[in-house]
Amino acid sequence: MDKIKCFCGSLTDYQNCCGRYIERRQNAPSAEALMRSRYTAYVLCKSAYLIETTHPKKRYLHNRKDIEAWALENKWLKLEILETSETNVVFKAYFLDGNLQSQDHYESSKFEFLQGSWYYVEGKFL
Repeated sequence: MDKIKCFCGSLTDYQNCCGRYIERRQNAPSAEALMRSRYTAYVLCKSAYLIETTHPKKRYLHNRKDIEAWALENKWLKLEILETSETNVVFKAYFLDGNLQSQDHYESSKFEFLQGSWYYVEGKFL
C-alpha cells in the first residue's frame, strides 16, 4: 500500500496518512485525523483499531464481529468532512450496501483527548 492514495480522501499516500495511525506508528494528532483514520479502518476492515480508538468507557458497546460484518458488507466509496472543531467532526461516509444501494452515513462524532491519545466517544446520526 506504499503509493496508494489514502482512503480518507486526502491527497497523501496511505502510509503517510492514516496508515501511520492504523499501524500504530503514531497517534492521531487531532479528532479529525482520528475520524479519517477510523473511516479508513472501516474500508480495510481493521476492527482492532476501531475498538482501540473507541473511548475505554464505551468499548463495551462495540463488538469485533459486528464491526467486521458491517465493514465487509459495504463497498466504501468516499468520506466527506463537513465541519470540525477540536472535539467534534461532522461527516458523511458514502457507500454501497450489500444490495448495491447507494447509502450515506451522516454523523456528528464526539472525541476526547485522554492520556496522550484521541478517542471516539459517540456519534449522533444526522
